[in-house]
Amino acid sequence: MNALAEELNRTLAGSVASRLLSEMGKRMYFPKGIISQSAEAGEKAYRFNATIGMACAGGHPLILDSMRAGLPTLSPEEAVSYASTSGSMPLRKRWRAELDRKNPSLRGKLASLPVVAPGLTAGISFVADLFLDADDEAVMPDLYWPNYKLVVEERKGASGRLFAAFALGADGAVAGLNVAGLEAALRDAGKRSAARGGSAKAVCILNFPNNPTGYTPTLEEADAVVAALVRIAADGTAVLAVVDDAYFGLQYEEGLLAESIFARLADAHPNILAVKVDGPTKEDYVWGFRLGFVTFASAGLGGEALEALVKKLMGVIRSSVSSSSTPAQSLLLKSLDDPRTEAQKARFRAALEERYRLAKRFLAARALPPSLKALPFNSGYFMSFECFGFSAEELRKKLLDERGIGTVSMQDRYLRVAFSGVDADGIDELFSEIAAAARELGTGSEKAVGKA
Repeated sequence: MNALAEELNRTLAGSVASRLLSEMGKRMYFPKGIISQSAEAGEKAYRFNATIGMACAGGHPLILDSMRAGLPTLSPEEAVSYASTSGSMPLRKRWRAELDRKNPSLRGKLASLPVVAPGLTAGISFVADLFLDADDEAVMPDLYWPNYKLVVEERKGASGRLFAAFALGADGAVAGLNVAGLEAALRDAGKRSAARGGSAKAVCILNFPNNPTGYTPTLEEADAVVAALVRIAADGTAVLAVVDDAYFGLQYEEGLLAESIFARLADAHPNILAVKVDGPTKEDYVWGFRLGFVTFASAGLGGEALEALVKKLMGVIRSSVSSSSTPAQSLLLKSLDDPRTEAQKARFRAALEERYRLAKRFLAARALPPSLKALPFNSGYFMSFECFGFSAEELRKKLLDERGIGTVSMQDRYLRVAFSGVDADGIDELFSEIAAAARELGTGSEKAVGKA
């Protein structure tokens, strides 16, 4: 059990609440992760706040004109009526049409109508409710969004099975996405599942662009991922591929997978069930709307079977949050229909790409201390450093307390930097300060790097 959960349980020990807690309730805790670190940065980060995954300009979140203008325009039905459990039907149909538009290779493939969930986190959690038992394992890279662990391990009591996100070449340098590691972990999970007396089952979470690294696979790597899952499925293992597309569409280099990998998995093999979890949070710059979508597809399922999965998902939604926000759905539909939206989204995306380019330029031109290594990144909102000779939390606290800069430490080894939240004219200064703080902490770290 997590130490934070144990601490909370000790606080409640002997009380009526302690006697009433479920097994999930006993395991639950609020992690000292991104949210708590962002809250701390909100108080102390007077220069740069590179913590939370939002896109800002001049210290304020970016907002589409269609969203700003639409807020007072809702009818009573659009503003306060109950939404159906599965979400607004016009919005569901429109979002599916958007999936086809943004993922051309998905066109003509059978997939369920997207179901509305109150945010991508809820979507992932609801999928876990449907498919994860306490004995199951969910395979994910060792560089992962911490909420996966909270959902998989603490909510469901299952296990998060990690593999190294990046493969290393003979010289020890990063050689791209570790597809072989993913395949090996999934095969092992399938064997463990079969050994427990059930059928072979393997679950993975695919997140591109990745949070926290900002890495999207190349087209060749994406092909290799699909081929690996097909090989496992062809051997008789039932594969669940949960595709977290939170940062969809934010690739900044040529030759990267621009579509969702869901489009390639949708009809890849009858033993593969692909589940796409996405939403407008980052795509449409509405972080606080708390809207997400869940879509199912498999070569082994017809329309009736897909609708059965939708109804099961509706049962999970009905028994938890009942339905998602009506005004958020109404505003999103209006924004999707607004002729200004796409051009403004293109401008926002260009602003994010400029910040990415400036970060890349800094890292290419300036020598980092040996205690700090930039991990590969080519997309999204973030990049990450690996720390040597000191903990990432030490570096985070030093940046925050001494320099007024907010970042996020993860696994006590990686420092995540959200360049999305820093204006272009602050990028050089931000990375200069990170490098300087690492140098100050890095006494003796050269030896540590040599041993690593």
